[in-house]
Amino acid sequence: MALAGGASEVLELHHLRYFQAIATSGSITAAAKLLHVSQPTLTVAVRNLEERLGTTLLLRERSGVRLTATGEELLRHAAEIFALVERAEQQVRGLEVEDAGRFIVGCHESLGAYFLPRFLAAFIRDFPRIELLLHNDSSAGIQRGVLENTVHFGIVVNPHPHPDLVMVELFEDAMDLFVCADAAVRPSMIPESRRPAMRVEKQGDVDLERAKARLHAGPLVFAGRIPQCRDLVDRLAADGLLPTRLLSCGDLELVKSLALEGIGVALLPRRVAAYGQEGRLARLHPALPFFPDTISLVYRADVHRTRAAMRVKDALIAYGKNIDAAPVSSRAAR
Repeated sequence: MALAGGASEVLELHHLRYFQAIATSGSITAAAKLLHVSQPTLTVAVRNLEERLGTTLLLRERSGVRLTATGEELLRHAAEIFALVERAEQQVRGLEVEDAGRFIVGCHESLGAYFLPRFLAAFIRDFPRIELLLHNDSSAGIQRGVLENTVHFGIVVNPHPHPDLVMVELFEDAMDLFVCADAAVRPSMIPESRRPAMRVEKQGDVDLERAKARLHAGPLVFAGRIPQCRDLVDRLAADGLLPTRLLSCGDLELVKSLALEGIGVALLPRRVAAYGQEGRLARLHPALPFFPDTISLVYRADVHRTRAAMRVKDALIAYGKNIDAAPVSSRAAR
């Protein structure tokens, strides 16, 4: 091992160790016995150090050797260097067998808002020496980060299969249509031409017609950059259900905030609609189109399987597979 000392000069670590042994033992003869090497080997090592540094490190006396001022300075740095090397060796060995390390966990912000708080609270309590850093991006961006080794573990919605990745399904969700539960769907929203055809005794049909009328009234609020939203908008258009007024946002949390204020019909993942706002958002109607989602843990197949890395992986899987079902109201808005 060598330590850089200039454009073309290096300090050999074993030469530095030889110098330290000579300096602390007080003679080349004693250091040779301690290290089980020949005296000429130590003499050459010191000479190489002196040539590299352009100084005299040792003065030879009848009783042994004496350090010069530069020799004492080098000895001080040598002690720091070898202490650092020892700490590095201990920490690297520890990463293989101890619950210690640093890992990056990635997921979309809205997914992380309901998934990460309880997970992190328990994990930090149970494994205080494992540091988890968070990275937020789209699911596609998180999967790309895992492939590029910038993210260790990704919580990804509908990941695309890849030969270099392991994908473990955790739980299900769906992109669905939501309205504020306080904003009633009134019969007046149903076009006059369609009211005579409705029979009051078919309450389910009436509810569906009211839901369709509410959807047509718009606006439809959605995060335009999210693929599932775009796919569901296309499906609504194909089914003749797309309202004329569309309000595209860049973020699911903004969509949720607008929906809570009663602004239109929102496209939201069911779990995103539910967390933190129990019962305030309701599915518009269970018979209307929705887009199913699968949330998976994604990591590289060649991940370095240290003890800590496996702790993180196993904890994410256990929590994801046992996450409480988000309490989303399945009733239609009346």
